[in-house]
Amino acid sequence: MEKFSQFRDRGSGISPFLPVTTPSSIFGTLFHAVVFVFRLPFFLTFAAANFVLLQHLSFLPFVARKLFLWVLLTIPLVWWVDLQLDGVKRGALSQQPRSRVPHPRSIIAANFTSPLDALYLAAVFDPVFVASHPASRKVRHISLWSAIFAALSPSAQLLDLDEWEAQNSGRLTDLRALVARHPDRVIAVFPECGTTNGKGILPLSPCLLTAPAESAIFPLSMRYTPPDVTTPVPATGWFPIGVWAGFLWKLLGRPTHCIRVRIAEAAYNTTSATNGVSEAHQVLPPRGEWRGEDEPTTEEQRLLDQIGEALARLGRAKRVGLTLKDKKAFVAAWTKGR
Repeated sequence: MEKFSQFRDRGSGISPFLPVTTPSSIFGTLFHAVVFVFRLPFFLTFAAANFVLLQHLSFLPFVARKLFLWVLLTIPLVWWVDLQLDGVKRGALSQQPRSRVPHPRSIIAANFTSPLDALYLAAVFDPVFVASHPASRKVRHISLWSAIFAALSPSAQLLDLDEWEAQNSGRLTDLRALVARHPDRVIAVFPECGTTNGKGILPLSPCLLTAPAESAIFPLSMRYTPPDVTTPVPATGWFPIGVWAGFLWKLLGRPTHCIRVRIAEAAYNTTSATNGVSEAHQVLPPRGEWRGEDEPTTEEQRLLDQIGEALARLGRAKRVGLTLKDKKAFVAAWTKGR
């Protein structure tokens, strides 16, 4: 769409905020409608039972809660078809040490494209989810439902730093504190802070710079086939119901979906940030938008670049210079056009 050409990355020509569409014939649309109507009651029933009731029953066995998450993924036939570790040959996964995959006290830095991202991570790793902002080292502990909802919510994606901090007053912490508080869990971060269509990796949040030096940070990429379940445009204004309905239509109307997962070798935060930072250095705006003394050191930027490059390589994407400020402008133009 040429009218959105200003939201293309100048270096790669990629438009990471444009929704992905898959062509369909009239007969295909009718078939999708039948599949959608059949699946919708089951999906809504299990989703309501899980998020309204089961997730709050502390006495329920851990295996039972994970089973319900897998049922949610099974209803729309979301298949985990391929898992690879970067640098490990196929068929050799079982021979790898436990430290090669996300484990307690480690951190997952995942790309962010769809509500399915959080659902898949919860079903496999049962992590502690956090919300982050592209201009803050602070994070907020959130529930699985909040992590799913964030993929279609403008709250974290389009808010300025002051608004975000005001909304989360008293609830912000950092990764070091969360790792210490949950030593038997994995921490899951979406450091891009906002969703894309999977074709580009946005500048990463500096919240990763607060990870303990001993905690492994695993870049993890998830790609979907067909790719139209990505949700780069969040719900805004009168659009919320339509955006969620559109996502459910693509999710439940398609016969099947495939997830391809890639996990890179762990990175470690050996920068000076692991020894603590002063209050004056709690905020780091996205690349190209630094404010005076808040600019990261070369060593800190090298760590963020390492993780960003790993996510781009694993997802066969490109790193882009567009930020969530560009996305905010794009969403305004997109909504006005609609």
